Formats: sequence, structure tokens, C-alpha cells
Amino acid sequence: MAEQSLAIGRLMRGMDVRALSAPVLIILILAMMVLPLPPFLLDVLFTFNIAVAVMVLMGSLYARHALEFSSFPTVLLVTTLLRLSLNVASTRVVLLEGHTGPDAAGRVIEAFGHFLVGGNYAVGLIVFVILVVINFVVVTKGAGRIAEVAARFTLDAMPGKQMAIDADLNAGLIGEEAARSRRKQIGDEADFYGSMDGASKFVRGDAVAGILILLLNIIGGLIVGVGQHDMAFADAAKNYTLLTIGDGLVAQIPALVISIAAGIVVSRVGSGEDLSEQVMSQVFGDSRVLFLAGGVVGVLGLIPGMPNLVFLALAAGLVWLGQWRRARQAAAAEEPAPASASPEPGEAQEASWADVTPVDVLGLEVGYRLIGMVDKTQDGELLRRIRGLRRKFAQEIGFLCAPVHIRDNLELRPNGYRILLKGVVVGEGEAWPGQWLAINPGRVGGTLPGQDTHDPAFGLPAVWVDGGLREQAHALGYTVVDASTVIATHLNQLLLTHAAELLGREECQALLDHLGRDAPRLVEDLVPKQMALSVVQRVLQNLLSEGVPLRDMRSIVETLAEQATRTQEPMELTGRVRAALGRAIVQQLAPGQGELPVMVLDPQLERLLGQTLQAGQTDAVGIEPGLAETLLTEAAQAVREHEELGLSAILLVPERIRWLLSHFLRRSVPALHVLSHNEVPENRNLKVTIVIGGKS
Repeated sequence: MAEQSLAIGRLMRGMDVRALSAPVLIILILAMMVLPLPPFLLDVLFTFNIAVAVMVLMGSLYARHALEFSSFPTVLLVTTLLRLSLNVASTRVVLLEGHTGPDAAGRVIEAFGHFLVGGNYAVGLIVFVILVVINFVVVTKGAGRIAEVAARFTLDAMPGKQMAIDADLNAGLIGEEAARSRRKQIGDEADFYGSMDGASKFVRGDAVAGILILLLNIIGGLIVGVGQHDMAFADAAKNYTLLTIGDGLVAQIPALVISIAAGIVVSRVGSGEDLSEQVMSQVFGDSRVLFLAGGVVGVLGLIPGMPNLVFLALAAGLVWLGQWRRARQAAAAEEPAPASASPEPGEAQEASWADVTPVDVLGLEVGYRLIGMVDKTQDGELLRRIRGLRRKFAQEIGFLCAPVHIRDNLELRPNGYRILLKGVVVGEGEAWPGQWLAINPGRVGGTLPGQDTHDPAFGLPAVWVDGGLREQAHALGYTVVDASTVIATHLNQLLLTHAAELLGREECQALLDHLGRDAPRLVEDLVPKQMALSVVQRVLQNLLSEGVPLRDMRSIVETLAEQATRTQEPMELTGRVRAALGRAIVQQLAPGQGELPVMVLDPQLERLLGQTLQAGQTDAVGIEPGLAETLLTEAAQAVREHEELGLSAILLVPERIRWLLSHFLRRSVPALHVLSHNEVPENRNLKVTIVIGGKS
């Protein structure tokens, strides 16, 4: 048994659910004619019937051609069958439970029987008959006649259309595929109107069935109520007639909606527009029509005894609309004619916004000998490395930078390349496919034959060698990389150097959105309630400019949220965030838990720099030239001494002058990291190695 269940489950999964929907729907509709339905389920199904009718009407309104709703004949049959099934199911409930009260067959039938006709079964009967007459005599008869004539004309015109298609095909104006498509369209059009001609009989039969069901329900209800439930004739007539009228109305109103949709579909003349666009352009598009209509309505409004205000107001509205349409037509006539799609060879074309090409955030241009390294068809190694670089950058720095747009540039040297940031060249070099770059890290055991150069990423001396010398270069202590690695390393170094410029407004918002998936309340409380996105972006750029990654965005945003009420100054906020990230910053510079070797400033130099800030100077321009030169010289010497000892170059200063010194020393001494006292964790002991400024 279990195996059979598994087999059935696998069979159901293998079948298309959409293919099962139509058979299941038809079976359920037929089942409603046999199985008893509770009043609540009747309410649901009657509501569904009304919703389907409205959906079909909307579909017919927005169809631009009749064939866009080619399934309409089938939909008409299914909806008619659904209404008849509901009539049978509701009749069963009305006759069985009608003696209990007007809500015996559900709230929908009760609402149509009471509220729509005021509980008066005579009025309800008249309204029902009127709806049947409108549906049967007016809408359905007219739609059926249009479909009949259209089908006849379409069939009569088929030979001529087929001959026109054959002539165009023989003349070479269209291809075989286009001819086959046009033949299919003609056949589908004939089939559609023929089906619509037959489908109109469904609606006509539905109207007749509605009248018969109404009479049978009333007569049967009287027999059941008086003969079986001993009800008074007046009470039985009232209960069963109201229920029957409610049942008839709840079926006839959707039927009328479907009939209107059928009339709209078959009466459409294809123009490439939906019904709203077609009517607006043809009925309200001519200002003369609006003026004449407004004049006629205005004259009627002047007749004594007429509702003058209504007529005159409508006339004024039509005249205003006509004036507006005339102004629109005059403005359209004054517009210059569009430029020819095929200008003459010597004709100058007007400039347009299409001539403005946006600048790529990141670009890589290569000479023609390097095209193979970035060609997808040749499985370019550099493409894979660049994708890996962006992934590594996102993991280490904390945000996804813009993609690198690669293109060839014949103006470059054959082996040259250059890297652009926002259209500006920030790095360039040469790479030799098939050769290896042997980089001298400082201690090598010999020299190599080849083309001397420098590593483009770090400026170290290097030499391009053939592949046969690769092992020898390794043995001598060289760092050996291939050409694609050279370019990728250079690009990676520039990405890290210019990380702050790569964090634009879009990247900043994407970074906050990414954090918002895990901590939505945290991000919502900060931006834009407490702080503008531009301020957050500036703080993040300050961090990136000093080599602080953005991986711990939660701590950054929490700190900004805490400080937002105190200050909105990006520099001050950056200092607060750095203090919150102090443990990670120090761990990045000096891993472990041991002593932290640092440089410090001479106390007198600290006072001088502090006085500079108090005087309102926040830039290096405020430092006296002689003092600035001494500071740069001693800082560079201290960094060299630390590097010889294998130590990170860390300068520890008071918080108030940290940003000034970092900004001043960053360009001349990039290896020096300036920290403030409140960024050092309490569990790290400090060891002062050098005092800068003590010699001055």
C-alpha cells in the first residue's frame, strides 16, 4: 500500500499541475449538480462566480485584438455551466430548507433577495425579467449576430487572403516563416468567430433555463412549503419567492456581465489599442464634436422646467474639454517634424541624450596582445581572477564594489594596460603573456636574464623571464607570477587604495539594505530618522581611507545611532566609530595578545599640534613648514626602523589630533598607522619604541 502511495505521489509530481486544472474544474462543476452543498459553500461559489465574470469583463476591455482573448468561447461555456450547476445546487437547498427562513440558502442569495429589491418579491420578479430581457434580447442577440456575420465574412475572405500571402511569398516580400504565421492567424480568426457564433447559443439557452428554473422553484417551493411543512400559502409564497428571486438574480447578473464581455470582444475592430484608448481617441479626440455636443446640451439646459444647473454644468465641461483638445492639437502641429530615420550622408544629426555615455566606475583597458587574457571565448584567465578579486574584496573590506568594465584600446602599447577609476587613469603597466614576472622581494641569490622592469603594484624591482627559468627564479628567492596575476594584483592593490572612492551612495544604501535583512530595526532607526545617508556614507569613507574594513557594520551602525543625538559631524563620528572598532583595528595591525609596540610624539610637539587645532586649523596647512618637514622625516625614519624589526608602524597620539596627523602623514608615509589612546583595548600592554620629535 505504501509503495502504491509513493508511486501515485511520483506520478502527480511528474504531471503538470496546470494541465490538471481544467479537468478538475469541470469535474467539480458537474459534481455540484449531484452533491448537496452547505449554504456557506454556496456563498463562496456564488462570490467566485461573480469575481470570474468581472475578470472576464476586464480581460475583454484590455484585449487589443479579438484573438488576444481566443479562449473566450471556452470560457463562456465553462462559466455558463458553472452558473447552471450553482442554480441546481441552490435549488436543492431552497426546496429542502426554504421553510426555515430567507437565509436558508446562504447570505449571498438572501442579500440579492432582500437588499437589492427591498424584500419585495414583486419588484424582484420584475427586475429579474428585465435583466433576462436585456441579456437575451439585447446583448446576446446582438453579439451573436456580430459573431455570425464576422465568421461568414472571414470565411468568405479566406481564399483572397491566402492568395495575397502566396503572392507576397513568391515576390520575396516575406519569408516562409512569416507566411506560415499569417496563414495561421487567418485560420485562428475564422475559428474564433465561428466558435463565438456557437457560443452565443450557450448564453441564450442559459437565459431560457433561468426563466424555467425560476418558475419551477416558485411552484415547487409552494408545493413543498404548503404540502409538506404545513405553511400558510402567503408565508410559503413569500419565503420561496424571495429565495428563488435572489437565486435568479445572483445568477443573472454575472450572466449579463459575461454577455457584455462577449459583445465587446466580437465588436472590437483591431487597432493596436485597448478599448479605453480607442474610445478616448475617437470619441473625445475631435474638439469639434465636443463643441457641438456642449452647444446642444447647453440649449437643452435653457428650456424652462429642465434641470438647468445640471445641463449647463455639463455643457460647460464639454466646451472646456473641447478647448483643451484644440490647444493640444495646435501644440502638436507646431512641434517640428522628427528627424529622418535615414539621414543623408552629409546631413548633420542633432545631438541627443543618447550621445551622453556614463563613465564606468572601474575600467580596465588592454592592448591588443592582452585581449586573449580577457576574452570569454578563449577562457581568459584574467576574467576569472577579476571575479575572484571582487569576491575577495567584498569579504575583506565589507561591501561589493562596482564591476570592472573591460575593453580593448588600440591606442595603448600592444602589451600595455591601464586601470581607470571614474574615467581617470589610476594605474598602468605592461604584461607579457606567456612569460613570468620574477619579483625581487629584497634578498635574492642572483640575477636572471630577461627584461628588467618594476612590479606595477608595489614598485619592487622585477624581471620578465621565459617559462623555462621559472624554477631557477624560485630557487634564487624571487617571487614568480604569471601575466594575469600581475594585472590582477595591480588591480587589487588599487581597489584597496581607492576603497573610499568606490563606496558611492548606491553602494552605501546597498550595504545598509544588506544589514537590514538581519537587523531591520537597527537600520530603520538610524537612516533616515536620526542621520542622513550622506553622513553615514562620509563616515564609512573616512574609515576606508584609513584602511579600516566595514565588515562589522552592526557595531558601526549601533555607534552612529548612539552618537546621532550628540553630533552630526562626520569627523567626530568617525572617531567614535574607530573607538568602537578599536579591538579589531589593533588586531589587524598587531595580531595576538602580547605587548603592542608603538611610537609616540614628544610632549612639546603634542602641545604645538593641539594649539594648531585650537586656532581653528584642521588641515596640514596649519602646521609650520619647518615643523612639518621634521615630523615627516622622523616619522619615515621610525617606520623604516620598525619594518626592519618586523613590527607594524603604529603612532599613538591623543584623540584630538589623531585625524590631523593621519591625514598629514598618510600620503608621505603610507605604512604608518595613527591610533588614538581610546582605540587601544585595555588588555593590550603598550611598549614605547620611538619618540618622534624629541630631536627637534
